[in-house]
Amino acid sequence: MTFQSPWLLLGLLLLPFLAWAYAAAEKRRRRAAAAFAAPAVSASVVPRRPGWRRHAPLAFAWLAVAALIGALARPQVSIAVPAEQATIVLAMDHSGSMAATDVAPSRLTAALDAGEAFLGKVPKQVRVGGVVFDNVAEAVQSPTTDRAELKAALRDAMKPSGGTATGDALAVSLEMARSSGKKVPSAIVLLSDGKETHGRDPLPVADEAKKLGIPIYTVALGTASGTLPNGDAVPPDTTTLQDIATRSGGEAFTASDTSALSAVYKKLGSEVAMKKQPREVTAGFAGGAAILLLLASALSLRWFRRLL
Repeated sequence: MTFQSPWLLLGLLLLPFLAWAYAAAEKRRRRAAAAFAAPAVSASVVPRRPGWRRHAPLAFAWLAVAALIGALARPQVSIAVPAEQATIVLAMDHSGSMAATDVAPSRLTAALDAGEAFLGKVPKQVRVGGVVFDNVAEAVQSPTTDRAELKAALRDAMKPSGGTATGDALAVSLEMARSSGKKVPSAIVLLSDGKETHGRDPLPVADEAKKLGIPIYTVALGTASGTLPNGDAVPPDTTTLQDIATRSGGEAFTASDTSALSAVYKKLGSEVAMKKQPREVTAGFAGGAAILLLLASALSLRWFRRLL
């Protein structure tokens, strides 16, 4: 929580002085009562003492004053809201290693299913584009809010073949994200299962994305023991994908099975297209102060037949 006028919170320093003044007044009252009646007869003169009830209404009143001071300082909290006109580029690897079956029924099928689930989690007003890559990168769908069109484009293009051109895929994705405009919040979600074998180095592209304020969220798909039908080992390149995410200002994930991949995409779908927005909660503080004052007055009226 932050405050737009935090200097007004200095008013809270008055509360300890008020408490000290109240304690001093109570001490004088007790002395006056003792002077009025000897201890031996005080029980008959004042048969019932209010005890803690004497202080409760004033305590609620002090809390109300503290809440009012907080309201004057205009408190605000940050909440996650859908980013208006945001653009996400979904870059998906369909190299030959995506035919591995260590992620059932295959890495490619699991990637497509999770990608469609991801699109279902992204707010409807957010535009999503599609890039697929093997040894070359191809933009298959410009950013759109038409989820069915994007799903169809990905299904048509995602066939396991060739090598892995991660850097080229990021460059195409970055250009697509930039085309949405400088003031439009953008992000790239990259899913891959292997080390780049073709094209440009992906790390300088990640550095460029950082400068442009476009984070890259990477998902490393597969297990270290993953193999192709011919026995070739195809472990995911988690190190490079982690470096890409870190250098771009994004976040890296690893998915070793279908459920893990779905969980990652669910998280990304609810977070990548969201932004933090300050919301003022002055009314809540003021309302709380009013309730506390009403409570203090009600207790005082019930117990002592006076407001406070």
